[in-house]
Amino acid sequence: MQKKFYDNEPLNKLLVVNKPMFISSNSYLNKIKRKYRNKKAGFSGTLDPFACGCLIVAFGQYSKLFKYLKKTPKTYRAVLWLGATSESLDIENIISIQQEKKLDEQVIKKVLKSLEGEITYTPPKYSAKKIEGQRAYDLARQGKEVELKTSVMDVKQIKFISYSHPFITFEASVSEGSYIRSLAQILAQKLEVVGTLSYLKRLHEGAFYFENEKSLDPLEYLDLPFNEYTGDKLWVEHGKKIDIEYLEKKEEGEYIIVFDDFFSIIQIQNNQVKYLLNKVLKV
Repeated sequence: MQKKFYDNEPLNKLLVVNKPMFISSNSYLNKIKRKYRNKKAGFSGTLDPFACGCLIVAFGQYSKLFKYLKKTPKTYRAVLWLGATSESLDIENIISIQQEKKLDEQVIKKVLKSLEGEITYTPPKYSAKKIEGQRAYDLARQGKEVELKTSVMDVKQIKFISYSHPFITFEASVSEGSYIRSLAQILAQKLEVVGTLSYLKRLHEGAFYFENEKSLDPLEYLDLPFNEYTGDKLWVEHGKKIDIEYLEKKEEGEYIIVFDDFFSIIQIQNNQVKYLLNKVLKV
């Protein structure tokens, strides 16, 4: 009997893939699973189907590391198409296209600069936000009313790239969970025009850049301090409770302890040590 592509042992691997336009992040992940012949995989930071660029993918045990990785800020290159109106605030659901007034480039630069800092906004109804357990985009596609609570994004930096009427290109570095489609709408409103995103590319997520899917060492990307363990390695390897006296750093917090063939993530709290992730194999 022919084996399925995922019949092999799970492989620990961390890499960045370059998601193309007009495919969902989940569908593209399935392609990556088949490429690497492993079904135990996950990704961090969903990209909209029309968006492209950096997508962090992890196989095997490494798929449990996402919450500890250096993933922010996220930087995007975006193009705002003046005169276009869309249900989803991107080119997937265009309602109308009209002529829009030409703008002064200096005004665009000034307005972009004013968007740096914390911004209160309403997420797009075509988004992965949940409403009573259902994704907003599922409700929107069913034609149901979608009311989302306002949210806050932190725009670390925003940069003007070019203006060739009717297209404004800019780059923005933002906090986790931000929606560039919403940021583009705020820009359009401040410029007193209508518009929608015609292009969106994620350039990087924190320390993660696309480099031809090269394998990454997770220890270089974990956003946690290292701690020195002086006790018996076997206690950690077998998940036995360890005493704080065997750790060099005793302050409360989360730490990485590293051995020659595996590492663990621990938490110190109330002078007690517990495992958050134990025996993650190095490759």
